Amino acid sequence: MRSRIRKIGRVATLFILLLLAAISASAQVPAAVERGSATAKGGFRNENDIRDKFINWREDADARAWLTAIGYDTSTIKDVTAAKPSGEKADVVVTVTKSDGVERRHGISIKLVSSSNGFNQIDKRWLRQYAKMWNMPSDIVVALRLYVGEDPPVGKTRRPERMFLTEMPKETQTAVVEFFAANKERIVADLLRGEGSGSADIFMVAWKPGSETRWKIVTTDEAIRFFGEGPVEITRSGNLKIGRITMQRKGGDGGRETAKMLQFKMNPSLVFEMK
Repeated sequence: MRSRIRKIGRVATLFILLLLAAISASAQVPAAVERGSATAKGGFRNENDIRDKFINWREDADARAWLTAIGYDTSTIKDVTAAKPSGEKADVVVTVTKSDGVERRHGISIKLVSSSNGFNQIDKRWLRQYAKMWNMPSDIVVALRLYVGEDPPVGKTRRPERMFLTEMPKETQTAVVEFFAANKERIVADLLRGEGSGSADIFMVAWKPGSETRWKIVTTDEAIRFFGEGPVEITRSGNLKIGRITMQRKGGDGGRETAKMLQFKMNPSLVFEMK
């Protein structure tokens, strides 16, 4: 009788251990997909390499991992095509056709970084284009024309060609901060996602700190929330911070007119800190 009880006990224990292992294994798969981050096996240098890896997804382990991170079960995929558009928010456009014939397009914004402290330009245009996009009031346009140097500076300034925000009257500084704070969600979305057929719904960062390349994929909505977190404020250097994004005058270009363009920058490697 006792041996029979011990046998039943051993069977029960084995069953429980197998059950716990199964639960643990099933829990690990969604977690890995949710993180959407790993070290690339094959490596890549630029957007063209990433496009080609998607095209060769059947033989490329990295591309299959990217498709999984986007949310696909690769066993249900029939075909994948990829193209590199020009002048769009999406650096690579991937079209996935599933076995049931359903076809989905993904615009992928790709940020390649080599340093954890590096900054990446995410958007650059003439002030008049941003003014039209975001319906800027005239007083904000006047202030930013002084900021980029389209109008000559007023009073004593650090640079003869332009003014920093900290050199403007306090009421002007307040008006600039209040405008960007009130429109922050739309502005950050335009900077990261864009609009229309060239918009990006996937945000990918590839970081090569050494011999290996780390990558992380999140949705653009997640990137918008993350990089938009934080206040809108004028920095000590006289530029504007919008959450984790910095607005500044382009500068450089040997003093050509293009130096007066407005640009927005951020540190893409911060995406690895996202939970």
